[in-house]
Amino acid sequence: MPRNLLARQPKSLRFVRDTIGTLDPTNFHHYFHFHHLLKITNLMKLLQLEQQAEKALVTCLADIPFLQVRPSKRVSIKKGPRPDVLTTVKLPDREQTLVAEVKSSGQPRLAREAVNQLLRYRESLPDAYGIFIAPYISPQAAAICTQEGVGYLDLVGNCYLSFGQVFIEREGHRNLFARKRDLRSLYSPKAARVLRVLLTDPRRPWKVQALADEAQVSLGQVANVKKLLADREWLRPQPDGLRLSNPGAVLAEWSAEYTYRHNQIRDYYSLRSLEEIEAELGAVCREEGIPYALTGFSGAARLAPAVRYQRVMAYVQNDTEAVTSRLQLKAVTSGANVSLLTPYDEGVFYATRDYEGIRVVSPIQLYLDLHGFRGRGEEAAKVLLDEVITPQWQ
Repeated sequence: MPRNLLARQPKSLRFVRDTIGTLDPTNFHHYFHFHHLLKITNLMKLLQLEQQAEKALVTCLADIPFLQVRPSKRVSIKKGPRPDVLTTVKLPDREQTLVAEVKSSGQPRLAREAVNQLLRYRESLPDAYGIFIAPYISPQAAAICTQEGVGYLDLVGNCYLSFGQVFIEREGHRNLFARKRDLRSLYSPKAARVLRVLLTDPRRPWKVQALADEAQVSLGQVANVKKLLADREWLRPQPDGLRLSNPGAVLAEWSAEYTYRHNQIRDYYSLRSLEEIEAELGAVCREEGIPYALTGFSGAARLAPAVRYQRVMAYVQNDTEAVTSRLQLKAVTSGANVSLLTPYDEGVFYATRDYEGIRVVSPIQLYLDLHGFRGRGEEAAKVLLDEVITPQWQ
């Protein structure tokens, strides 16, 4: 960590923010200065995180009565970078050096990087105990640490420390930091288009340009999704392209964050049977050139016959008025047997298929929509996963 560089830079983040706001991006000097200030800002944030990490470690160890925490001291490192946190504790029979790597994220890829670096420190500090510290450490990242004999600690209270006579293990503390921003980025409408493509056939390798074209998003969007999935170790770039290494984990986390209520939902009632409504809906949309597809229980019944339903649910792109008029649907606030959803993004129509002349969303979209219905919806989603999606992935 280049602390000497930080010492020469402005101490106030407000100064950096205000200065950036005055830059002219058309001026090369200002452009260079802008990126220089951004780099300084990032260094300052990292330094602040390291200070929080060291404080959290000291606080955690303070609960042990026979342990004395010594101030950080300089230890000779033969070569390479120095640890982000370096301190010494006094045990009843000896002193123990603790070295820690601090990362801004506790996802598996960064945990593995930290573990590898901690293991390298043993060349100069053979008796040191390595610790990975981050704002929040995911269960997968925690497992990586324990498997390699490395401790971990996060800023919400989860930890695993095992050295000498010391053993501390705390788990179950939920993430209170900015992971929501990370989730919003991975499961935003445009990013979700990329996920639908990858999940439809996880075995297929994708070149970045081809994936962007298929998902109808920018190359930058694909790069963002690629990074977020790689951080979780759910995607590994290979010579023939990108492919998911753990599609089940991707779908599970996405379904936990997804709600079909992102769409605009309108409820109606019709005297016709469900089969008649669906057939007429398909005929009208084809005639009017309106994209549509069944979803929810009515869509799942086409793929998994064991699913029963009492309401037609379908995505209809934009022109629902033409559909409701032709089908003579009556808007209601209760007792509906038809729900029409104006999609929050046209990506919901990716990989739709015909079943007996009726369009149905992809199994992935069906799973997401069903999972949002507590009780029977979750049961139907599991049936769909077991009987349709998982066999297609194999």
